[in-house]
Amino acid sequence: MRVAVLSDTHLRADRPSKARGLPPEVWARLRRSDVILHAGDVLDAGTLAELAAVAPVHAVLGNNDLALIGQLPVRTVVELDGLRVGMIHDSGASRGRAERMRRRFPDADVVVFGHSHIPWDETGVDGQVLFNPGSPTQRRAQPTRTMGELVIADGRLVERRLVDLGP
Repeated sequence: MRVAVLSDTHLRADRPSKARGLPPEVWARLRRSDVILHAGDVLDAGTLAELAAVAPVHAVLGNNDLALIGQLPVRTVVELDGLRVGMIHDSGASRGRAERMRRRFPDADVVVFGHSHIPWDETGVDGQVLFNPGSPTQRRAQPTRTMGELVIADGRLVERRLVDLGP
């Protein structure tokens, strides 16, 4: 199973002049995916619908997702091909993150988060993977825009990567 991982897209379907849109490379990778995870700050249901037209989407509420309050959970756990993936927008400070995520998601094999726009791929407590795909649209202080990809087979995470989308 191929999983595309996004966060912090900050796109609004009703304000195209404000949105740079997802880069063509992102759309190409989404089309090759079996499922899409979005770790918050999607901003509106229109963008979620565009993503869902490509593959099933699991998303959580970000701090800027005011229009989606009541429509998206603050955190969730999804099972993908036997692997348990926890999702939350803001994982808090990097100090103590591994322990905090293990407490919040005790049964999750992977925790996907966003908020900082900082790509992050780390093995935490008891082998739990902590994964932030960064942002494909707003790199902020990072050198490049990024997204993530996971490959899952038979309940195991067999590959994970941060995809460099350029400046």
